[in-house]
Amino acid sequence: MPAALRKALFNQLSSDRIAELLIENTARARLEVLSVLTIAAESEEFAFLSEEKRRLLIDDVANSVLGLGPLEQLLARGEVTEIMVNGHRNLFYEQDGRIYPSEVCFSDEQQLRMVIDRILGPLGRRVDEQSPLVSARLPEGHRVNVVIPPLSLDGPILTIRKFREEMYSLEELIELNSLDAAGAQLLRFAVLARKNIAVSGGTGSGKTTLLNALSLEIAPDERIITIEDAAELRFDKHPHVVHLESRAQNAEGVGEVSIRDLVINALRMRPDRIIVGECRGSEALDMLQAMNTGHDGSLTTLHANSPGEVATRLTMMARYAMDLPLGVIEEQIASALDLIVQIDRLSSGARRVTSMCEVGASDSKGVQISCLMSWDHRVEQYLWHGAPTWLSESQGAAGISSKEVAQWLELVGLLSQ
Repeated sequence: MPAALRKALFNQLSSDRIAELLIENTARARLEVLSVLTIAAESEEFAFLSEEKRRLLIDDVANSVLGLGPLEQLLARGEVTEIMVNGHRNLFYEQDGRIYPSEVCFSDEQQLRMVIDRILGPLGRRVDEQSPLVSARLPEGHRVNVVIPPLSLDGPILTIRKFREEMYSLEELIELNSLDAAGAQLLRFAVLARKNIAVSGGTGSGKTTLLNALSLEIAPDERIITIEDAAELRFDKHPHVVHLESRAQNAEGVGEVSIRDLVINALRMRPDRIIVGECRGSEALDMLQAMNTGHDGSLTTLHANSPGEVATRLTMMARYAMDLPLGVIEEQIASALDLIVQIDRLSSGARRVTSMCEVGASDSKGVQISCLMSWDHRVEQYLWHGAPTWLSESQGAAGISSKEVAQWLELVGLLSQ
């Protein structure tokens, strides 16, 4: 019955028109939808329904049209971190690192397309055969990706990555067993000493969460410029943050502003720190050059399966921008990066920092990566292999006391080394 009443509604008000009304005035949109539904429900097709059942049916259809249908409950659940719609018949969600099928799904493809329009309409975005792929950001900060036919063979595909309203601190990540106290302290030292840090890992491993936690350690008198493809970094506890977001080309094929454009422009904005939310293209070269020309303390994330792979990926991405000799790019990487933090999602679904490595130049002028700490899954504990060379130089500066360093060295069993 809901499908029949919804069809009657769309014969009078198209989903595009409803989306327009919602943008203009939510209350007015609801009044118009309820008015059309009330008239439609009085037809002979629904004559057998009692007054109470007719009212419930109208409310149900109105809520599915004006809201997000089966997604409403999942979006309201704080423990759900990702929502995945694979066509109107299949709805899944991620919770505690594991994927579960939803008990409810969309009644038909039309309802799913309507919900997609409802999500994208207020954002000024659209999806159609000419633009069948869209990435956007909801006002709450959630990331949205939509793919429709002909690119998708399974009907409309909708993915929503949810983000926690409050950022995790390093202390909270310790409580979640994402890292230990010694690892958190070394990260604090690195931020205070203005070391350039790259957080690497796979999709959904917690890179952005860790980057947000590191932002809480940045001094409040510093000016931060964040640069992202789709804004996910919060940094809302810091008093001086400028958020920049790239822009895709419009329907006419113009107006694109790339991550690289924003990195270059950020250098003219008097930044103390430049934060590139995810480095994955030619902007890598400009980011490395910024790190090497006085913008210390910069942070970035990138997809990599190990710290050793970070240098390889950065080299490849830098060559997108300019065909420089391999040795030149490796020298740039070795002098730009100070610390690589690898974070992975384990088979249990938990996210954990699995290694920290210091970056430097090798004798052959390549990139030398020295492992400082690693997670031994056999004994389920962290193993410390050494202290970063820059730690002793940072004592007495940037709020890092010799006593704190000595206590940390004792904590990780490196005091006599």
